[in-house]
Amino acid sequence: MPKIKTNRGAAKRFKKTIAGGFKRGQSHRRHILTKKSTKRKRQLRSPITLHAADVRSARRMLPYC
Repeated sequence: MPKIKTNRGAAKRFKKTIAGGFKRGQSHRRHILTKKSTKRKRQLRSPITLHAADVRSARRMLPYC
């Protein structure tokens, strides 16, 4: 059985949690930050868990994670 390649784009975006899910960073923090409130930017810092519908595909892209 050959080894399965890890999707490198997914490896940079997702980290596995202890419970078996995946956490990801939030969008809208790259540019045009002047018009966004400090509260909004602060809340976008924290990572959130990947939606349950997407976990199966993430697990397939990251076989050895």
